[in-house]
Amino acid sequence: MIATADRAKVLIEALPYIRRFKGATIVMKYGGHAMVDDELKRNFALDIILMKYVGLNPVVVHGGGPQIGDFLKRLSIESEFVDGMRVTDKQTMDVVEMVLVGMVNKQIVTLINGNGGSAVGLSGKDGQLITAEKMKYLKRKGDDQPPEIIDMGMVGQITHVDTRILEGLADSEFIPVIAPVGAGTEGETYNINADLVAGRIAAALEARKLMLLTDTEGVLDKDGGLISTIKGGEVDALITDGTIQGGMIPKINCCLDALAGGVRKAHIIDGRKEHAILLEILTTAGVGTEIIP
Repeated sequence: MIATADRAKVLIEALPYIRRFKGATIVMKYGGHAMVDDELKRNFALDIILMKYVGLNPVVVHGGGPQIGDFLKRLSIESEFVDGMRVTDKQTMDVVEMVLVGMVNKQIVTLINGNGGSAVGLSGKDGQLITAEKMKYLKRKGDDQPPEIIDMGMVGQITHVDTRILEGLADSEFIPVIAPVGAGTEGETYNINADLVAGRIAAALEARKLMLLTDTEGVLDKDGGLISTIKGGEVDALITDGTIQGGMIPKINCCLDALAGGVRKAHIIDGRKEHAILLEILTTAGVGTEIIP
């Protein structure tokens, strides 16, 4: 148990950060282990609710890949992946939208509401929030070969973010929870990577922070130690020497795009750690890796 004096010190430490971030928009991509472990799910909900109560403006974008995969298996629909992205035909897109918008989104909204908050579920199709088009994906084949053009089906790339619905909620008691699907100009539905959605929404809102919850501590050096801060100009060298590799590369690129769009700081944090969001925002030490311009 934490001693009474130590509890008071924790609150005092948080005070300047509460003052600094009062009214600030914080966009979070919620995914990974934090979405499946019951205790971590409740901790996430409490963190978001506390942020709202002390005057911050949290915006949640969620993933749902494992839940989609489980549902597709139950329907005996095979999934094909290219560089970690699910090829999404019309039948699969119907399942993706049903799971993300109709199931996962409502579970998160219910979780926040059930713990004393007020959340409202949205998808990128609501209020014309996300306009998208079919992704043109080029797969590298080798140094001396032209890239292969891959048809990813209904996987989309964002062409426009309309923030009116989020701006309308900013001064209300409601916390927006967004499923990462968007609409095309002809009304078609697109499956969009949740990290990319969070980054583009953060840029459109000129958010104070973008936070990506992952299943790793953050960006690690070659000795396995956590790199606490990375400047944008250092990224290319870290990718070239192999420090940043694999699935961390698109996350870093997402953060860089958000910074270029006006976000002040981006963070990659370990969603497996209890109250990781509050530790990053409201303590001196912070957690995870911050990416700065």
